[in-house]
Amino acid sequence: MTHIAVIGAGITGVTTAYALAQRGYRVTVLDRQRYAAMETSFANGGQLSACNAEVWNKLSTVMQGLRWMTRRDAPLLMNPKLSWHKLSWMAEFVREIAHYRENTVETVRLALKAREALFAMAEAEGIDFDLKTRGILHFYRDRASFEKATAVNALLREGGLERYAVTPEEIRAIEPTLAGRYHGGFFTPSDATGDIHKFTRGLAAACARRGVRFVQDASVETIAPGEGGYAVRWRDAGQPAGDARVLRADAVVICAGCASRHFAAMLGDRVNVYPVKGYSITVNLLTPEAQKAAPEVSILDEAAKIVTSRLGDERLRVAGTAEFNGFNRDIRHDRIQPLVDWTREQFPLVDTDRVVAWSGLRPMLPNMLPKVGRGRRPGVFYNTGHGHLGWTLSGATAELVAGAIAAEHAPEPTVLPLAA
Repeated sequence: MTHIAVIGAGITGVTTAYALAQRGYRVTVLDRQRYAAMETSFANGGQLSACNAEVWNKLSTVMQGLRWMTRRDAPLLMNPKLSWHKLSWMAEFVREIAHYRENTVETVRLALKAREALFAMAEAEGIDFDLKTRGILHFYRDRASFEKATAVNALLREGGLERYAVTPEEIRAIEPTLAGRYHGGFFTPSDATGDIHKFTRGLAAACARRGVRFVQDASVETIAPGEGGYAVRWRDAGQPAGDARVLRADAVVICAGCASRHFAAMLGDRVNVYPVKGYSITVNLLTPEAQKAAPEVSILDEAAKIVTSRLGDERLRVAGTAEFNGFNRDIRHDRIQPLVDWTREQFPLVDTDRVVAWSGLRPMLPNMLPKVGRGRRPGVFYNTGHGHLGWTLSGATAELVAGAIAAEHAPEPTVLPLAA
C-alpha cells in the first residue's frame, strides 16, 4: 500500500491525513508535540470565517504598520529588528499588492468549499466541537471605515459569499449584548464558530480509527530522498541526536506550519512562511449572569482587529492582533490587556476575573494564500502557509493536496481473497 508521511499534526496535517486515509493510503503523521493540535491549532479565534477572507496586501496595511510601530498595544505590531527572512517576506508582501483583488476573491471561493468539507467531516465522524451556526457580525464605528468595508464586501460577494449591510439598530437585534456605539456593519449568516482544538483532536481520533498512525513527541531532523521514496529521520523529543530513527515513505506532505520553510529548504523548495504571532484569551463564564451577558453571535471589530467566538455555554474566546517578531512565543501582558479591555468595553457584564491567555504563530506567506500541491521533486507536497485562515481553509486544501498526490501516486488497491 502506498505510504504517505505527513509532517505536522495541526489542523492542516490532520485534515490532510483524513483525506488521504479516505482514498486508501497508508498514512503516518509525525509531530513534535505529544498530542495533535497543540500549537497554532490550540486556541485561535474560533471562526470559520469566509467573511474574513480579504488578504492583507494593501498599501493601507503597510502605512498602518509604520504608524503603529511605536505603540506596544497596536493591533499590528512590527518589531523593528530586521532579518533577511523578514525583509524578503515584506518585499514580497508589497509586490503582491498588485494581486489584492484576485487573491481575495480566490480566498473566498476556497473558504466556501472548505466549510462544506469540514461540516461533512464532523457529521461523518460525530465530532462535537462547540459548533455555532449563528453567523459573523462585522461592525464599524465611523462612516469612512464602513465605506471602505463596502468596497471589500463587493469582492466577497463576487467570490460567492452571502453578506449584507446592517444598521446600528439591526446590529443590536442580531447581538443584543453589545454595549458600544456603531455606524453600521455587515452580517454573514452562513459563517460559523467552534473550538478548533476539539475539532482537530476529534478528527485525529477518527483518522486513527481509519488506520492512520500518529508518531507524537517526534522531532524531525531531516527529510531526504531514499530507496524509491523519502527517508524521514526523527528522534523522540528530549532524546540525544544519536538516537534517531528513520521512517520510509513513498511521498511526504509538509503541513508543519511555521516550520515548513525549514523543511522545504531540505527538499529544494522555497516556501517563505513567516511566523505572525496572534493572541487570544478564553473568558470563563462561570455564573448565569456572565453567560447571559456574553455574545452568542461571533463578532469581528475591524478597527481593533479583534474577533470573538462563543464556545459552548461557559467559554468566550476573544482573539486578535498580529505581531511580526520572529519565532518569539512569549505571552506579553501589554498585548493581552487590550483584549481584556475590549471585552469589558463591549460586554460590561461579563466577568473577566477568570481569563486564560494564549499566543500562537500563524504561518503566513507573503501573498496570504496557502502553498498547496507538489514541490519541485516528485513525491514532495505541501499544505501549509494558511495564515489567519488555517481552520477556515483546511477542509478544501486537504482535498486539493490529496488530489495532487493521487495524480502522482495512486494508492495501491487492497486485494481481498477470493471466496471459497
